[in-house]
Amino acid sequence: MFSRLFQRPRRERTIAALYGAIVAQARLPHFFAELGVPDTLEGRFEMVSLHAWLVMRRLAMGGKPTAEFNQGLFDFMFADLDFNLREMGAGDMKVGDKVKDLASHYYGRVGAYDAGIAAKEDPSVLESALDRNLYGSTLPDPAHVTAMAHYVRRQLAHLETFPIDRLLAGEVAFAAA
Repeated sequence: MFSRLFQRPRRERTIAALYGAIVAQARLPHFFAELGVPDTLEGRFEMVSLHAWLVMRRLAMGGKPTAEFNQGLFDFMFADLDFNLREMGAGDMKVGDKVKDLASHYYGRVGAYDAGIAAKEDPSVLESALDRNLYGSTLPDPAHVTAMAHYVRRQLAHLETFPIDRLLAGEVAFAAA
């Protein structure tokens, strides 16, 4: 009984640290200033979603032992989005619906990015997914989309070798942007 009392706050702190590292990577000015990701609320959500997907994909490789932690990270991310929407003044009645919409959008991105990675022989599938989602309604420079696709593949390769126990300890190190 006592272990559950003390274990939960430690786990939440660990998840918060990992999520903080994901957000810090997603907010690097390089993405917005040099790769044309829109510096808007939507663009920032897309960057956090992309980096969360990268980390959650790696955690999923750990199977059952990491599944609960992975779910906790997902829940923390959407609780943070809920909090931030409320802080920005969204009406309480609308926040829940907005968070549900964001979760639905996130799952759509996960499917699109997974399909893009699976189509190894056709790099345009991932580029198309990034163009549609990350860049949204903007008309990005095709070189920026290609650079982001290379970045995503580089991060996936790097994270595949990143020790899961370090993720479970709240640590992540991304490859250079």
